[in-house]
Amino acid sequence: MMGWLRERFEHAYTTYLLRQIETPPAHVAIIQDGNRRFAGAEGSTHEWGHTAGAATTEAVLRWCADIGVRELTLYAFSTENFRRPPAEQEAVFSLIARKLREFADATEVHEREVTIRAIGDRDRLPPSVRGAIRYAERRTARYDRLRLNIAVGYGGRSELLGAARQAAAAVAAGEIAPAGISVGYIDSLLSARPTRAVDLIIRTGGDARTSNFLPWHANGNEAAVYFCAPYWPEFSRIDFLRGIRTYISRERSFRRSETERAIALIRTVAATELALARQIAGSLRAQLSPRGARRLARELAAIDTADVDQDPKRR
Repeated sequence: MMGWLRERFEHAYTTYLLRQIETPPAHVAIIQDGNRRFAGAEGSTHEWGHTAGAATTEAVLRWCADIGVRELTLYAFSTENFRRPPAEQEAVFSLIARKLREFADATEVHEREVTIRAIGDRDRLPPSVRGAIRYAERRTARYDRLRLNIAVGYGGRSELLGAARQAAAAVAAGEIAPAGISVGYIDSLLSARPTRAVDLIIRTGGDARTSNFLPWHANGNEAAVYFCAPYWPEFSRIDFLRGIRTYISRERSFRRSETERAIALIRTVAATELALARQIAGSLRAQLSPRGARRLARELAAIDTADVDQDPKRR
């Protein structure tokens, strides 16, 4: 009886969360933390925990496709993970290589037109993983509906350090002037990069830190961040949708603030120059959400009405 009630509640709550999604984030990045702690809590091995986490990875890919996320980046193995015992590294690499090949051959991946890419320092990876990466990228190269980035051998600091060294070398060689080093130029040096700025970072396992993950693509975009307690193998669809809700709430708050700033500007300008206020309102309207644009239009209409009431010549 209790199981039936729980299922009904979870179904209703999932429906409620789905209805709150107006526009999903284009790019979600996930730090898959807690595989080893989950295994310890279950009295099993680290290898078993990583295998259990792989099943969650498959589910998350489906959830992203279902709501219209265009890019998903998963932190599978960081540069710091190279400090782990060799036996554990070998087990993780074996799992990554096997799952990459399974993903590349999966019917669902091809039906959903998922392209698989790896980001990170491939030179530090064992041949089995490098071969699996090449296989998965080749098998899915023609797709563009959803991009899946597997961050393996990845570290944000090392990525930015490599880009800085390339830029310095280009300046020393006279290929570019220091003033010519722009955001776009640095972005072009991050060769193994995501294609979009990160909108939302999710971290499982209870820790509230982003662990050197995609600093250029996430921090520069002021990505929303959602930290949750479940270990990665326990991460559920409801947890995922709560993360999406965090992004939606942040976007709504930002849009409200943006609208309030636009209205304040129009009020200030209209106090001295109504024609200029109308011009500014016209340019701002296209930058706001539909609701914000309607609020701005109502504000301008109210200003127009007040101006007519105060000027007898315009009655």
